[in-house]
Amino acid sequence: MRWIRAACRSLLITTVLLTGYAGHAPQPGATAERGPLTLVTAGDLTNYLGPLLADWNRQHPGERVTLLELPDSADETRAQMITELRADSSRFDILNIDVAWTSEFAAAGWISPLDADRFPMDSFLSPVVDTATFDDRLYAVPYVTNAGLLYYRADVLAKEGERPPRTWDELRRQARTIAPKYDMAGYAGQFLAYEGLTSNVTEAVFSAEGTLLADEGARVTVGRQTRAGLAFLAEGVRDGWIPRAALRYKEEESRKAFQRGELLFMRNWPYVHSLASAEGSEVAGKFGAVRLPGRTGPGTSVLGGSNLAVNSQSPHRESAADLIAYLASERVQRRVLTEGGLPPVRSDLYTDRELVREHPYLPVLHSSLKSAKPRTKSPRYDQVTLAVQAVSADVLAGRQSAEDGTARLRRELRSIAREG
Repeated sequence: MRWIRAACRSLLITTVLLTGYAGHAPQPGATAERGPLTLVTAGDLTNYLGPLLADWNRQHPGERVTLLELPDSADETRAQMITELRADSSRFDILNIDVAWTSEFAAAGWISPLDADRFPMDSFLSPVVDTATFDDRLYAVPYVTNAGLLYYRADVLAKEGERPPRTWDELRRQARTIAPKYDMAGYAGQFLAYEGLTSNVTEAVFSAEGTLLADEGARVTVGRQTRAGLAFLAEGVRDGWIPRAALRYKEEESRKAFQRGELLFMRNWPYVHSLASAEGSEVAGKFGAVRLPGRTGPGTSVLGGSNLAVNSQSPHRESAADLIAYLASERVQRRVLTEGGLPPVRSDLYTDRELVREHPYLPVLHSSLKSAKPRTKSPRYDQVTLAVQAVSADVLAGRQSAEDGTARLRRELRSIAREG
């Protein structure tokens, strides 16, 4: 798992980077645009990528792909990728990047524009395509996706004759009045100051029908909806239905708290469903998942997941584009779900009867994905997310009011936009 394997993988990658990668040595039949490849990614937690690439290698002996796994932390993965890209290195041919990085990598010239006609764009969920574009050009191809869900204790709500909340008011009321009866905390998300906090706060802003930036990060749109989203979360901490312990939660901390029976509600990603349903889980058979609640109705999730992009310095970009098309194919996307447990980007798979039977959360996830939005797009996303995290952490901890935090965030984002 991610938190166990990180140290070993970091040592392995350090060794690979120090000794160099020989996979780009000329091979028989290689041309200026075709040849062996290296695909770089964050840690493959379920070890499903190896078999997918082995199938490719059997069919393309002159264009074999080597999988290079970087540390599991998204921040560490991004840092190592950028170190190579800034040096104009061709070590990585294909990059499996977080959807929020596409604009930054494209604006820097690190990844090449792609010909949309080579890929099954019409088969993808429409919101995920937006994460792969910058300045009206395709710079990556959607590979896996994700959207936040609200997990809830179905057994507890049934005893109370309640349905899962659809609005913030309903969530607030149930978290405040029902959870204490069962010795539970009300609600938690991922509120530590890291990328998860950016996702949670951005979702609150989206669910209040607001945004943070527009026009590819050039225009700041922070306003009263931003204040409403921050205030909703901050009031939850202040009033106690969001436990202060949640200010230290990332994905796994919140998942474990929910599985221990400590939470009535939790915001998290779809991967939680299979873990919470597994034999030995204290909540197996006792929980459900629905779309996130919003200010006046169902809310809006940010899009998670990753896109595949081609290094602009790659000597084998034709082969790279073919490999990406293979990974985006219907057959492989099905295996991404069944073998890797990751939400695919092809729309038709969410209504496949066999897959829905094996993964009963798919219809809810499909609904959430159709209304989801990319995290704020900006060529300076690294600075944007740090600003959101810093301001949000202060507001949720009570060190700054939602009104003052909104004004501060507006100033900081305007400064970042001007620098861009």
